[in-house]
Amino acid sequence: MPSGSSRKRERRYGHIKDSAQKRGTGTGRAKEIAARTVNKERARTGEARTASRTSTRDISSGRRGGLRSHSGAGGPTYDQLYAEARRRNIRGRSSMNKAQLKRKLGH
Repeated sequence: MPSGSSRKRERRYGHIKDSAQKRGTGTGRAKEIAARTVNKERARTGEARTASRTSTRDISSGRRGGLRSHSGAGGPTYDQLYAEARRRNIRGRSSMNKAQLKRKLGH
């Protein structure tokens, strides 16, 4: 956290970091997620010295919530699909692309 941050921001940073770690995120990545979230909020309220266009014009991180999380834009990766196909012993999986694996697995 940048020096001079409010206690509320410090507390929020801690909660976000702890939550990310409970979900299985590594310590470094959890700190990064927390810092980016808190810094974006600081930029939106004018507390930060500099602010990117997306920090000030994008929807707030609190409202966004789970809109951009979970499966993401493309869902599971090719490697994840391939591993699941291997577990299910699906024949011909090595010559399938991502779309074919999704179809075969019923995703």
